[in-house]
Amino acid sequence: MRLSVKRVVVLLLTIFGTYALTRTLYQVLTCPRKVPRTHMLSVLVRNWNQTEYRYNQNTPMVFVGGVPRSGTTLMRAMLDAHPDIRCGEETRVIPRILSLRQGWGRQSEERWALEEEGVSQDMLDDATAAFLLEVIARHGEPAPLLCNKDPFTLKSAVYLSQIFPNSKFLLMLRDGRASVHSMISRRVTIAGFNLSSYRDCLTKWSNAIEVMVSQCLVVGRGRCMTVRYEDLVLQPRSTMQRVLRFLNSPWHEGVLHHEEAIGRPGGVSLSRSERSTDQVIKPVNLEALTRWVGHIPADVLLDLENIAPMLRRLGYNPKANPPDYGQPDPEVVNNTQRVLRGDFKTPTNLKRWVQRWITPPFCAVHREGLLQDAQQPEKEIRSIITMQ
Repeated sequence: MRLSVKRVVVLLLTIFGTYALTRTLYQVLTCPRKVPRTHMLSVLVRNWNQTEYRYNQNTPMVFVGGVPRSGTTLMRAMLDAHPDIRCGEETRVIPRILSLRQGWGRQSEERWALEEEGVSQDMLDDATAAFLLEVIARHGEPAPLLCNKDPFTLKSAVYLSQIFPNSKFLLMLRDGRASVHSMISRRVTIAGFNLSSYRDCLTKWSNAIEVMVSQCLVVGRGRCMTVRYEDLVLQPRSTMQRVLRFLNSPWHEGVLHHEEAIGRPGGVSLSRSERSTDQVIKPVNLEALTRWVGHIPADVLLDLENIAPMLRRLGYNPKANPPDYGQPDPEVVNNTQRVLRGDFKTPTNLKRWVQRWITPPFCAVHREGLLQDAQQPEKEIRSIITMQ
């Protein structure tokens, strides 16, 4: 019996339809826990004049991180002075959530137990992204570009780049000797760091920054940029121009005068709990650049190549004491002279509580000049200024 073309086409479509239906049913039955994503979480935030901002996982955002005492607070304060960017204070909770998520992802009995109970890795990723987005979006004023500054988040840069596919990262680098001296002299508690030992802290610094640099390299130069604290302090204009180009944000002169935006609507919000607050209320200056010189034990200095191998890998000379970080811009020289004279205004809304930090050993400036602990760095600062 001869079949018409029409009947052949109908027969083929019937066979194909039956195959497709059977395959779909098979996938559903064999993967009952795999639920397709039908929508994406969205967070709606309104600012003071009721302008609406809506954020989701695909929204561009920037994560600022690095080993503590590496200039992360200064960077985020300068970004906060830009009208299109909001970082805000540290959340403190985000690095903890990321640490928990990392633990749930390891091949372990706990992961097996979670999956047996129907808690998949995709489900955990969605929950983590939703939690982080909610915290980042709501813990400060909304802005076109959201920013988060929790130093240790960059230990999870690869993971963050996956759950926030349009995010970018700024990794702050600083001479480890300066970072460690700042931790120890200011008694900044960091989990795992023994503040009674320069040797231990330098070792931990080297290990931590190695992890972050490795993560940054995996994420790639297009999304992760390293910024030296020394460059930010010595040449803030050219450094911030590079940063804003990287973030696809227009230039704004206000980033060079972050101290003027403190406490203003849409400006820089400072936290009483962050130990860098008493420093970032001042204009960008050379005060902390070489404060570590003369404080690190001689035996530690002699063994730096072994104690902190990342120093040399990052381009810092372990044998230079003091090192030559470069020449400051005239604006920075002027700022530093103002700071040494005490010729700058403390924001009115901070005066009541910032004074409790302006006592040794936590702060290096009072109304008459530098404290005794910082007299040697003052000489270094003045020598740099004199060279201009």
